[in-house]
Amino acid sequence: MAPFMDGTAESVPSTKPKPSGIHVLIVGAGFAGITAAIECVRHGHTAQILESYRSTNVQLGDIISFGSNSSRIFKRWPGIPEKLDPICHRSEKLEYRYWNGEHIYTQYWGTEEENFGKRYNGHRGEIHKIIYDYALELGIDVKLGQKVSEYFETDTEVGVVSNGERITADVVLGADGVRSKARTLVLGYNDDPKPSGYAIYRAWMDSTELAKNDLTKDLVINGDSHTGWLGPDIHFLAASIKNGKEFSWVFTHKDERNVNEGWAEPGNHEDACKLLEGWAPEVHAIVRMTPPEKLVDWKLVYRDPLPTWVSPKGKIALIGDAAHPFLPTSIQGASQAMEDGSCIAVCLELAGKEHVGDALRAYEKIRYERVRLTQKTGETTRDAWHKADFTKLKENLDAIKLKREEWVLNHDAEAHAYKMYPEVVKELRQ
Repeated sequence: MAPFMDGTAESVPSTKPKPSGIHVLIVGAGFAGITAAIECVRHGHTAQILESYRSTNVQLGDIISFGSNSSRIFKRWPGIPEKLDPICHRSEKLEYRYWNGEHIYTQYWGTEEENFGKRYNGHRGEIHKIIYDYALELGIDVKLGQKVSEYFETDTEVGVVSNGERITADVVLGADGVRSKARTLVLGYNDDPKPSGYAIYRAWMDSTELAKNDLTKDLVINGDSHTGWLGPDIHFLAASIKNGKEFSWVFTHKDERNVNEGWAEPGNHEDACKLLEGWAPEVHAIVRMTPPEKLVDWKLVYRDPLPTWVSPKGKIALIGDAAHPFLPTSIQGASQAMEDGSCIAVCLELAGKEHVGDALRAYEKIRYERVRLTQKTGETTRDAWHKADFTKLKENLDAIKLKREEWVLNHDAEAHAYKMYPEVVKELRQ
């Protein structure tokens, strides 16, 4: 049996749980934090979110992907799939090309959605707005403009200091991203990131001008498309969305500069095109036609798996990127963040208010190995595309096919948590 394939939908209780009396304080309103809040409310807890941004009107980021493992979570939120579907990418294939434009192979998705479930690929800001608004509809208290300066826990209380105010709860979840302050308390030391050896250029833009250019029009005039150009130590992915009306692209390249975590800056067209010297003219056209304000140069950093996600007294847990940042080539970072929230809400429900430490430690035990293995797929996919034997690639197409692993995609985090919790807690208490 594949790992993590022992949770089934039938193991999820169909009745609404009674109020648990557990108050969960969540730092960060990204996908990890919002999901955790929504799932906590679904499982009988109350949730409050502290978010540093002062407004939710900023449409941050570009394309983001949610696999069928996270779409199962969306499906449990009334009305959300219907709102997501119109704004997300629709295509039945990924076309691979050599860096010079020659066709290599077209990978069709076939019956993947029938086998595993729906997936959603769309603009990060637009998708986030939908689930953020849903959280507000549920009555979740979201406080914006919050500067969390400190996490604390004692034998009797846990909380944070935000904007100078001391705020307590029963449980604190650090969903504060790759620069998490909670991580230092959990680990007991500063965990500095490492350069991954790679950086990316990326953009999201209107496709009107692309449709007018003979080199690029076929990428947008026939509805949504998905194309990847592969070369030594570079891959370039482009996708049109909303029936070809909008367009996103990203390319990953070697970069050994040692810069601070979270580094990003406006991209330079000339620098990007220099890295793509000798590449297909349509790739250069895409870069050159990108409005300057849309081009981003982003350093990819790396972290070794953390030894723990739970604080010494068992009242604070890391979730999402704060616990396990993913490389973009995993196509699972957001999905795994959502799985965290689903799992932790179940564990708190089953543990009860007097045993929240058991809940957080069980969450870590249930999730840790699955997350570690899924993180590795980001490296293996990148290396398969960057280090392929391009002289014999058509003789070994399996080497570049995007892996669609059943153990990753056909997973139900909620059902899995219900099934595993009793066994895991028994082990933890021995």
